[in-house]
Amino acid sequence: QVQLAESGGGLVQPGGSLRLSCVASGLIFEDWGMGWFRQAPGKERELVAWTNVMGTVTEYADSMKDRFTLSRDNTKNTVELGGFNLRPEDTAVYYCAARKPGNGDLWNANAYSWWGQGTQVTVSS
Repeated sequence: QVQLAESGGGLVQPGGSLRLSCVASGLIFEDWGMGWFRQAPGKERELVAWTNVMGTVTEYADSMKDRFTLSRDNTKNTVELGGFNLRPEDTAVYYCAARKPGNGDLWNANAYSWWGQGTQVTVSS
């Protein structure tokens, strides 16, 4: 059974930072590209960042590439998302997701086969 387990969410003050972690099990981790999405209330789920199977290529949403960093460790089946200088508009549920290479558009949530349950990040004073 495939599981993606996120952790690290919570309340963050504006201008603060976060580090989210996703641990994968039940799949061959290095066969899957990994993405972090987020979904704010009333908005569509959007890609924050993606990395390829080896972690040698990353893509970031234009509006987030200066404030978020993505890394993966295939020895630990883990992908992490770091964020800094957070803003209230970063408040959302953050999800990690797994996508097979070449399976559709990496910017499209429908291209991802497996999802975590999500972790809430609230940026507020």
